Amino acid sequence: MLREDCASQLNVHLAKSLPLPSNVTRPRIDLIVFVVNLHSKYSLQNVEESLRHVDASFFLGKVCFLATGAGQESRCSIHHNTVVTLAHTYRSPLLFCDLKMEDFRVTMAQRLVRMLQICAGHTPGISALSLLSLLQSPESPSLEDL
Repeated sequence: MLREDCASQLNVHLAKSLPLPSNVTRPRIDLIVFVVNLHSKYSLQNVEESLRHVDASFFLGKVCFLATGAGQESRCSIHHNTVVTLAHTYRSPLLFCDLKMEDFRVTMAQRLVRMLQICAGHTPGISALSLLSLLQSPESPSLEDL
């Protein structure tokens, strides 16, 4: 799906939920992407349960939420504001994507790889925490407004 020239090795670990098994050796985790399928309430429940297993330090720029199925709003069983509130609560970026469209998939993959490069420290002059502040939208509603 995505071919990028990188000076470093990219490892992706997919998990349906957290915590990850503790009896496995794995490389350092630089970015956690929680995928919420807007067509499945189970998906949201699973993400909410998994969030309890993430160390608080990851919420300093190393966690993001990806809401899929955003292009088919009529079929959504989870309201957009629900995932907006979730991301706002954890002070983490939220990305919306329709994975059924090839162009969107490629663009989202490129964006996630770029975020990962920053979170892993491979981009001079910018850290995960500064990326977090750049991704915070100035017009993001406060919790009181939601």
